Amino acid sequence: MPKLCANLTWLFTELPFLERFEAAKGAGFDAVEVLSPYDVNAQDIVKELAKHDLHMALINCPPPNYTGGDQGFAAVPGLEQRFRTDFKRALRYAQTLGAQHLHIMSGAAEGAEAKATFIENLRWAAAEAPDQSLTIEPINNDTIPGYFLNDFDLGREIVTLIDAPNLRLQFDTFHAAKITGDVLGTWAAMRDITAHVQVAQMPDRSEPDQGQIDYPAFFADLDTQGYQGWVAGEYKPRTTTLAGVGWAAKS
Repeated sequence: MPKLCANLTWLFTELPFLERFEAAKGAGFDAVEVLSPYDVNAQDIVKELAKHDLHMALINCPPPNYTGGDQGFAAVPGLEQRFRTDFKRALRYAQTLGAQHLHIMSGAAEGAEAKATFIENLRWAAAEAPDQSLTIEPINNDTIPGYFLNDFDLGREIVTLIDAPNLRLQFDTFHAAKITGDVLGTWAAMRDITAHVQVAQMPDRSEPDQGQIDYPAFFADLDTQGYQGWVAGEYKPRTTTLAGVGWAAKS
């Protein structure tokens, strides 16, 4: 049975943020992830994690751009110094929370210069934080138009080229379905470099139960292959979170 994690940016949004931790534990989750926790006092989150015996599985990097800019820019030429400054801030936050993974977002960019920038930034980050697990995630261009890392083969190429023990892939089944149309086949090709998994159903990014993706087969494959990482529910509940959380008990 996979180790299940609740994405508190997407789930339990019926509740104030700091109350979602207790709700996640009550629903049977042993870990949580928060995409952008930076506007909350880190110590308040640490208290909730400890109180409910929860692990922080993952947060995103960089911190949000409150001026309305792109979510990430690790592949954007000319922003290398800003990336380093914001990475250090995100790293301090991740360390305070005990976040297992720090997801580095490429941002919207294209071409050879963007690829070189992404590789340079990732290589620097891996060396700067050797004890922090870092992930990169292929994201489809419908969800984030122009996102540089929009291909799983490109993700493998970059992870292999950098060859750092703390840099791995983040595998999101929704994005895999949108990018390749073959979740199980893509997983088979990427599982050896994957450190973290996120799940949602097609086509509406809802609970990972009935729909186009065969989740019983996917979860069974995770168990068969001995995947030891977290499997995070990163989806939009069809109604309330609790009404649709039964998939977790069946996984």
